[in-house]
Amino acid sequence: MVKPSSQIWTPEAIEDVHEKAELGRYRIRGFSSFQKVPHFDDLVFLSTGLTRFPLEGYKEKCNTKVVIGHRYASQPLELATPIYITGMSYGALSQTAKNALARASSMVGVATCTGDGGMLPSERKNADKLIYQVLPSRYGSSPADLMQSDAIEIVVGQGAKPGTGGLLMGVKVLGDVAEMRDLPSGIDQRSPTRHPDWLGPDDLSIKIEELREATEGRVPIHVKLPACRVVDDVKLAAKAGADAIVIDSMLAGTGASADIMLDQSGIPTIAAIPLARKALSELGLDGEVSLIASGGIRNGADVAKALALGADAVAIGLAALIALNCNKEIPEANYEQEIGVPAGYCRHCHTGKCPVGITTQDPDLEQRLDFEQAANRVANFINATSMELALITRSLGKGDVRSLEPEDLVALTMEASAMAQIPLAGSNKVY
Repeated sequence: MVKPSSQIWTPEAIEDVHEKAELGRYRIRGFSSFQKVPHFDDLVFLSTGLTRFPLEGYKEKCNTKVVIGHRYASQPLELATPIYITGMSYGALSQTAKNALARASSMVGVATCTGDGGMLPSERKNADKLIYQVLPSRYGSSPADLMQSDAIEIVVGQGAKPGTGGLLMGVKVLGDVAEMRDLPSGIDQRSPTRHPDWLGPDDLSIKIEELREATEGRVPIHVKLPACRVVDDVKLAAKAGADAIVIDSMLAGTGASADIMLDQSGIPTIAAIPLARKALSELGLDGEVSLIASGGIRNGADVAKALALGADAVAIGLAALIALNCNKEIPEANYEQEIGVPAGYCRHCHTGKCPVGITTQDPDLEQRLDFEQAANRVANFINATSMELALITRSLGKGDVRSLEPEDLVALTMEASAMAQIPLAGSNKVY
């Protein structure tokens, strides 16, 4: 009699032990978490019937414009739709990829973010609205570049690797990437986990005031938090003076992270947003401090659900890379020969061998990414996502995406109900 396989010692768990026995260290990979968790697909909208009237799409418009960071900034970030491109570094991404993302953001009236390693002059040129990240590493940090920004994002941590620093493998630390970061070429870069000039929330408040003074109070100051101890962290960031808070869940992507951190730390997006909104409400800052959700945003329905749960906007990363051509078979590439897996299964962002020229510093590979076509694809994706968002909003009888609310949703599972604090479908009970 053949015994059934163990629920604990699955083939994947056995393979993991074998791999670590060979490597002698923890495993590193890119992309996102493989953990099975409740997500936006576990929530659905209650569209109109007799209880309310839907809006006509061809003659009744839906407003998608949002303003982020209006708490103290004299020039808050105005977005044509509540979506922007999250921080992904030049180094993790090729220069062509960074510039294409910047151009796409301008084409659709949203923003893009520098990521670690500093600002590319060409990125600033292509982006009408550019968010400048301040990270523990300070790689490529420049006061002159900071002054050119349209918003500043202080990164406390990332959802894909909370409590750890950034990773950039030596195969990508080459040429001007190494020069911008003042690092030896070809050596793995492991960023610090803490900022060098502040530790706790009191120090953070001083840092925020320094940045606000440096930019003459013009631009909003965001604080990016990994979704872990959400309520306390959001309260501390808000009290420290943040204009906006980015809550980055365990489903956020990365160019490189310890595999164990991707799957075993943080909480899902649908749990993080209500907790963050609750924290702001308890401080009386609901509607004053902007809330941005990040992690696993794939389409207009995800954006709509994030806004209904309490976010003011969302940040996308992997979706933008996939729009560039990530995991797509193109004539110039051969995934199985170059990476060892078919297109659609590549998670090798950290290796620098990206077959479509996105997550690489290899000039030959980078040439496979056409700048103009790539920018158009990302712009098309954001436009399509915004159209889906507006379609759902009108189906609920609402003419403004800012009117989306928890009452518009029900959960399909008890787990999603408990996490999102949304009633289970067919009942009025929140589990």
